[in-house]
Amino acid sequence: MIFKTKKLERSVVFLNETRDGIVSYCKINHPDEMILILKGHSKKGKMFVEGLVIPPFNETGPTFAGFPSNQLPFDSDYIGMVHSHPVGTAEPSLEDLNNFFGLVSIIVKAPYEDDDMLAWDSSGNSIPILAE
Repeated sequence: MIFKTKKLERSVVFLNETRDGIVSYCKINHPDEMILILKGHSKKGKMFVEGLVIPPFNETGPTFAGFPSNQLPFDSDYIGMVHSHPVGTAEPSLEDLNNFFGLVSIIVKAPYEDDDMLAWDSSGNSIPILAE
C-alpha cells in the first residue's frame, strides 16, 4: 500500500509594522549589511513573522553579516533570520545557505523597498511572501 502525503505549500506573511521595521533597519545600516532574527510562528506551511530581534554579538560590514547562534537565548518563537545585500541580488550565496538559521531566510536588496525582499528555504528555493 502506498500512501501519498500532500506537500505543504510554504509561504511567509509579515505584519505591516514588522515589514516596515526590516526596511527601516536596512536603510539605517546601509552601506553595511544588517541582520535580524525573525520571531513568529508557523501553521500549515504559513510562517507568520510578528517580531524582530537584534542578535547579540552580531557582526556586520559591507559584505557580511552574522552572529554566533550559540549565544542566543532559547526562544521557540524564532523562525528564521533576515539580512540585507547592499549590492547585488537578493539571492542567497553559498555562505548564506551554509549559515541558514530556522525555517526561512529573508534577504533584502538595496534600495530596500517592499519588492526588494525575498524569502528562501535552506536549499535556496524561493518561498512566496504574501500580503495580509
